[in-house]
Amino acid sequence: MIVFKSLFAIEEIAVFSWFLNATSAIKVSITMSKRLIKFFNVTGLTWFIPLVKMAMGENPTQQIRELLLIMGVPIIAFILFLGVWSFSASKVDTSLGAIPGPSAVWHEAGGLLDEHYAEKQKELEYYQRQEARNTQKMAENPDAEIKVRPYNGQATYLDKIFTSLYTVFAGFVIATLIAVPLGLLCGMSPVVNTAINPLIQIFKPVSPLAWLPIVTLVVSAMYVSTDDSWFEKSFLTSAITVTLCSLWPTLINTAVGVSSIDKDLVNVGKVLRLSWSTQIRKIIIPSSLPYIFTGMRLSLGVGWMVLIAAEMLAQNPGLGKFVWDEFQNGSSNSLGRIMVAVFTIGIIGFVLDRIMQSLQKIFSFGRAL
Repeated sequence: MIVFKSLFAIEEIAVFSWFLNATSAIKVSITMSKRLIKFFNVTGLTWFIPLVKMAMGENPTQQIRELLLIMGVPIIAFILFLGVWSFSASKVDTSLGAIPGPSAVWHEAGGLLDEHYAEKQKELEYYQRQEARNTQKMAENPDAEIKVRPYNGQATYLDKIFTSLYTVFAGFVIATLIAVPLGLLCGMSPVVNTAINPLIQIFKPVSPLAWLPIVTLVVSAMYVSTDDSWFEKSFLTSAITVTLCSLWPTLINTAVGVSSIDKDLVNVGKVLRLSWSTQIRKIIIPSSLPYIFTGMRLSLGVGWMVLIAAEMLAQNPGLGKFVWDEFQNGSSNSLGRIMVAVFTIGIIGFVLDRIMQSLQKIFSFGRAL
């Protein structure tokens, strides 16, 4: 009897232990699922949320319906767009030939990638030959002077994409560094806001095509480009043009965010006799961060649109110059390559907007703007 009771007690302990482990696993699974849903909401990848909920055991029919709504409708719309494009493209003739359809544009995109890999292979072989030549030269004469010459091959399509991204981020960072402090001043001081607001309203709608000649003349007069210069004139011209056109949304949103701070918070800072810098760091900037990031999101979108026009005229070796060169080239595949650039510009703009939207949600602290 004693042995039987002991075995029964051991079995009860084993069952209880299994129950605790299963409960802990379920809690961990629910916690991970909630974290995944929160991550997908922040990053904008909401089409994965129904799959996570289905894995959690929620109503499969409802989640499949949500999945079809989130993913199915855009996919069907895109397929219809491709069908209309493919049908109507051949009907339009231009000086460069018929408008390329989806298959032709896809083929040109593959050709641009092949050119990129071929150019990188040439660059690798060039440096290998140079290294072998220098090694042989050092073996023959240890005191020989070794020269390492950079590869001067043409920039590929992917190189032009990185050039455009580098340029737009340079202009965007400069615009942010100017707009945020100025917006803080405008929001904190009605006098400063009254003084600067007319200038904002005058310069905000000015086109990059109007800024570009002025910027080109100023950069040419003040900056001398040499072989060992850090930046090319075309890069500075494009980046400064982006700055002049993209700083206004951040400036305006920052001023609005600061002016809309709860007055009780400001009064508490005055009661506590916080210094001016402490009030800015502890109260004003944290409270206005959602508005600042909203302005930065708008500024980056404006900067990306402005950049393409600036690169066309400033001849900065990015996507804008690529489009202009292909237009001037006038070959049979130029129109297809321009279409590849159009889709590239759109996709990159979409990704940049998603990144800034995620940052905006993170710093909105659950508030809807």
